[in-house]
Amino acid sequence: MQSLTKRRFGMGVDTVACVGCSACAIACKTENDVPQGHTRRWVNQRVEGRFPHLTMMVWSDSCQQCDDSPCVDACPTGASHVHEATGTTQVDRNKCTGCKACIAACPYGARYVRPEGYVDKCTLCIHRLKRGERTACEEVCPTKAIVVGDLNDSRSELSRRIAARHHRRQKVEAGTNPRFYLFT
Repeated sequence: MQSLTKRRFGMGVDTVACVGCSACAIACKTENDVPQGHTRRWVNQRVEGRFPHLTMMVWSDSCQQCDDSPCVDACPTGASHVHEATGTTQVDRNKCTGCKACIAACPYGARYVRPEGYVDKCTLCIHRLKRGERTACEEVCPTKAIVVGDLNDSRSELSRRIAARHHRRQKVEAGTNPRFYLFT
């Protein structure tokens, strides 16, 4: 496996292919031992237009793995940090005091406090990426709507989709530079 050094992982979801089945959310809960009543991944749907000209967009959502993560800046202990090798936003549970500053700073609502007292969120299955495996959500998606890849590698499937498909990112006005793409 190629070294993870200088990688910048991101995620994309094909909103045309996503059927909102929640298999990704269930796989994430199972893979990461997410406690009952909490989630690292969820399914959104948005209806736009006026009857009878309506469109509905469905997508699996999670932490946006921002380049300019306000959660990292808000964390007083350094528990919220950017992993050097993958560029992903992570939480060190041993440094987290559960103060919730990162939760308040996240414009995407992607964090929660575990019953043990520390903050948790999507890690982009960093443990799986390090082994050269796909994320749990990507692996289980029945329509292959989810794709994770290195944005610094123009040959990655994610980079190729970004170059070829119309896409958008959520809440870009927040200045976070999210690495989560919705393909439309």
